[in-house]
Amino acid sequence: MENKKNFITQCIKLPTSDEPLIEFKNVYKSYGNNKVLNGINFTVKKGENLVILGKSGSGKSVAVKCLVGLTKVDKGEIFISGKDITKLDEEELNRIRMKIGFLFQNGALYDSMTVRQNLVFTLQHNNKNLTEQETESAVKEALQNVGLEEAIDQLPAELSGGMRKRIGLARALIIKPEIIIYDEPTGGLDTITAREIIELIRNIGLKYNTSSIIITHDLTCAKYTGDRVIVLKDGLIKAEGSYKDIENNADDWVKSFFEK
Repeated sequence: MENKKNFITQCIKLPTSDEPLIEFKNVYKSYGNNKVLNGINFTVKKGENLVILGKSGSGKSVAVKCLVGLTKVDKGEIFISGKDITKLDEEELNRIRMKIGFLFQNGALYDSMTVRQNLVFTLQHNNKNLTEQETESAVKEALQNVGLEEAIDQLPAELSGGMRKRIGLARALIIKPEIIIYDEPTGGLDTITAREIIELIRNIGLKYNTSSIIITHDLTCAKYTGDRVIVLKDGLIKAEGSYKDIENNADDWVKSFFEK
């Protein structure tokens, strides 16, 4: 009971700004006859955690791919820090990408590299001018943030699923991103480990004032990480608001997310 109380207490609302850091304006994307995004509009404010809920094929992953320029939109605008990324060349787009950290569903670590080497590789890819001392300090800070300093010289194969997820988060953090994208951060984890990841997401947001997009099917994750939740259906926003707003939404399709 005490653990549950502590968990809920830590999940306080993040401070936010009225200024949107990310803005989707009337974004469309199709693959052949498959219309994936149908004029989607949403914003993410500085310091805000936005959860995106949606069933398979609803457009969640495609929206993120459009955000980082991996997929070109058919129509519409996507702004990051006031710049429309749909109009940037590859060099300018890469500069924007350096502000974004990713936590992939499977951790996406390089199996042949130790934890240290995984983090150093990411750091040096973003900043080639760091000294050896600065690099080592950044690696240690990132691992301290996720509570895994002792894993620094281990290989991914030696780590549990939850530990790999934490190292993936450390790798996202090491570049000091303004934005973090979480892809199913609690997917495949047991309840206790999932709770630990949720706490990390919240505490990292508080410490670094990052803006986050969290793609998840986990309603507990959505409830405790999201300052705001949007629900996608057929490439459009079906519902938007706090978790409580979504939970109490009268629409039968939205209600289906909460059916046991």
